[in-house]
Order: sequence, then C-alpha cells, then structure tokens
Amino acid sequence: MAIVSSVGTAQALDGREAGLQATHQALNKLGANAPGLAVVIASHQYQPREVLNGVSSLLGDTPMIGFSSPAGLTRDGLHPHSVVVALLSGDFQAETLWLPGYAQSGRETASKIEQHASARVERQSVLFFADGFNGDAEQFCNSLPPALEVMGALSSGDLHTGNTYQIVGSQTGAGGMTAAFLRGNLQVGVGADHGWDPVGNQFRVTRSRGFWLRTLDGRPASEAYAALFGYPARDWAFPPLSYLARLYPLGMEQNDGMVVRAPIRVEADGSFRMNAVIRDGVDAFLLVGSRASCERAAKTAAQQALLKLGDAKPRLALVLVDVAWQMLLKAQPGAEIAAVQEILGDTVPVAGGYTLGQIVTMDEESKPKFLNQHIIVIVFGEPKEQ
Repeated sequence: MAIVSSVGTAQALDGREAGLQATHQALNKLGANAPGLAVVIASHQYQPREVLNGVSSLLGDTPMIGFSSPAGLTRDGLHPHSVVVALLSGDFQAETLWLPGYAQSGRETASKIEQHASARVERQSVLFFADGFNGDAEQFCNSLPPALEVMGALSSGDLHTGNTYQIVGSQTGAGGMTAAFLRGNLQVGVGADHGWDPVGNQFRVTRSRGFWLRTLDGRPASEAYAALFGYPARDWAFPPLSYLARLYPLGMEQNDGMVVRAPIRVEADGSFRMNAVIRDGVDAFLLVGSRASCERAAKTAAQQALLKLGDAKPRLALVLVDVAWQMLLKAQPGAEIAAVQEILGDTVPVAGGYTLGQIVTMDEESKPKFLNQHIIVIVFGEPKEQ
C-alpha cells in the first residue's frame, strides 16, 4: 500500500474554524485514502481546545499529535496566525501517547516512552512534541536508550508569558509531551544543522542556577551583551531586546563537537532564561547567524534526511525550525522552506513550525541530542518494493 500525504492550512479568527478549514483542505487532497497519522501545527494565539475541536470533528479517531508555534510552515512559505494540518496515509500504524508529567520530570517521561516502546518487538520511530518553556529536555534525552529512534521538538509560543501547548488525540495542555509511535511499512530519514558561527568573543560562565544563566565573566549576562552590542544593560530586559537575545546564542565545545545554547529571554535582573542547564566554569563563544549560512544549513539537513531515507521515495517532509530563524529571516519569510525544497523538489508536501529546541537521534549508537538554533528535516518515505 502506497504512502500518501497531504497538507492543509487556514487562517481564521478563531482556532476551531482554522482547524476545521485546514483539516478539510488536507482531507480533500488525500482523496479516498484514510489518514493514519495527523500532525497539527497551530498558532499559540488560538485556544488549544478550539483548535482540537475543529480538527477532530473531521478526523474522528485518527491518531493525532501537534504543538503550538508562532507561525506554521508549508511549501508556500510562512503562515502566521494559522493552523497547518499534515496527513499521512499508508501501510503503517501510529499509536499516540499523552505524557502530562514532562514538566515535572524528563527522566520519568523518558522511562514511560521506553516502556511503551519495549512492549513491541518490531522497529519503530518516535515522533514527539514537548513544552518548550517547562521541563528538562536534556535530562529527557540522557534518560533514553541509544537504540530508540526519537525525533521531535519543543513547542513555542508567547516568549513573554511562556504560553505554549501540545495536542494529542482528544487532549491538550501545557507542560506535557505528546508522542506518536510509528511502526510498519514507513521509512523515516532525519537531518539537522544550524547556521550560527563563532565570532571570536569568548565568555566564562561564572554563575548559573538551573535554567538561569546569571553571570558571564563575573557580571550579569545582560551587561556582557551590552558591552558587546552597545545597548544599555537595562534595555535587554525589555522587548524587543529581551527576545532578540536568542539571535546571539552561546557555543560550547564538548567532546562530540560544539553545543549551541540560546536564551529564551532576558529577565529583569539581567540573567538569561535558558531551557537547558549550563554548568559554571564553562567557556562559551558568542555565535552569530546569517541568512546565507541558514539556507546552507537547511539544504544540508534536507540532504542528510534524504541520505538516511536510502532508496525510499520521500512522501512528506516535517520541518522543525528554531524560533531564532524566524527572527533572522524576517525580511525573507520562508527562505528556509525554499532552501529545503531545492533539495527535496517541489512535489513533496511540507509542513512545519518554529520551535524552542529540537531533538534528534543521529545514529543507532547514540542517545538523542537536545539542540538549540537548529533546523531538523524529517522525511517520511515509502520503502522500495522488495
């Protein structure tokens, strides 16, 4: 049975109407094929329950997972204040799980994912979305076994209020994780890259507490950035600088290469609110991105995904992009999608959104990695007939 996919998108005043229209459009494109999995990317400005009601009124009990984002992405580019619905149909099975305790313990959530996966002997992939403001994604990754293929992202939303949500089946909420376990005749290829490079400025992390990076080189983090960029330290605690700080992440050298860690926002006391723990005493480089390097990264991620797909035919691309890309490419919205399409071609449907972190398993021997500032391209393919 062939793998078929479709993508619908709609803008409306309320989430129910946008969800309804986007789902109707996707179902029309799918034709007589029954959807086996739905992925929903919805504006954080909508009420999650309304979006869910609109989508599920047409999809019934189709396995469904989704997340909030400042904007949706399709082959046509960027869609603010919208709902994007991607449908996948074929000879595969999808089973969804709602894990409301993710914000309390990434370790326990990983244990539940592992238990659920180990109940089946056949090979499976896990696609998930989790809260981007609450919960320890790094702890979640480190608690998973290496053999499990895990890919997903942290949902984004209002950076000021920390408003974000996740959707699964008939449930929706914040602070949780929604996961789909995929089995059967479905091939998955994943690629990841980022477009940020060191510019020579180096800091020592001198005080960090939990998700708050307090001081760099012995002074408040905002003062270190103020000295570099020329804006007063107090201005970094207010929009737009409090959010634009994400454009200037920190890179730290580790055994397996450079790790990128980006602020979600700057707090009133000048500290950076991160969504990963950074240890005291670490040396960090300032990183700066550019449109050219991001477009290059998007192509690299798409090429990696196709390579891992082998001889399977690509049928749907899910593109999960760090919210920093939306800020960086404001003058060229959707430039990353155009770059991905250069590699995948114009016929592969694309759906995606902006996220506060990305998670991917790069090879069978490694645990999943928690990334900031990356684009990940997940391509679902139809295996070649034996």
